Amino acid sequence: MATKTSEKKAAPKKDDAKDTAKPAKAAAPKKAATKADAGAKPNALQQPLKPSADLAAIVGDSPLPRGEVVSKVWEHIKKHNLQNPENKREILADDKLKKIFGKDKCSMFEMNKHLAAHLKG
Repeated sequence: MATKTSEKKAAPKKDDAKDTAKPAKAAAPKKAATKADAGAKPNALQQPLKPSADLAAIVGDSPLPRGEVVSKVWEHIKKHNLQNPENKREILADDKLKKIFGKDKCSMFEMNKHLAAHLKG
């Protein structure tokens, strides 16, 4: 004797019948990058910015995107061992960084705020 569960499994679902009647839509091909896309205006993080004289002492005086500026500042911090050994999130400023931060210590989270004040579009 058949149980109710076996009868439900044997009967096709209504959704299955609809799916077999209509062919599946083909995925639209992705657009390749064109020359117009390559010349598009860069977003805010990729926009080259001119560093101030104080910041240029660390990263150089040529315009750089914000991400590269932060990377070069981190290179300076690591090279001169300026992270607090007890709290790695804290940066102990040397003479060059004191001009940028305006204080002896700065957290790595506040650093970007201070760097933004020394970058101009």
